[in-house]
Amino acid sequence: MLSNNNEEQKSPKRRFLLILGVTVFICFCVLGLMILFWDGFPIKFQQPQRTLFGVVILIYAVLRFSRYLRKDPNEN
Repeated sequence: MLSNNNEEQKSPKRRFLLILGVTVFICFCVLGLMILFWDGFPIKFQQPQRTLFGVVILIYAVLRFSRYLRKDPNEN
């Protein structure tokens, strides 16, 4: 049943980009958490560098996802 809140259904392109954006966000979050907490990570970093790199990747993931969610003014 359709809702009556006058929202149009997303186009297949928008839906695909949403799924892709969420997938990339999850992948970057997992990578950042792996760098932060996995002691057997294949690339060897000193602890301060590891923490900084993991946090930077997590911040990048959040910024990228928030930029995607921002409504494009040229779009409906």
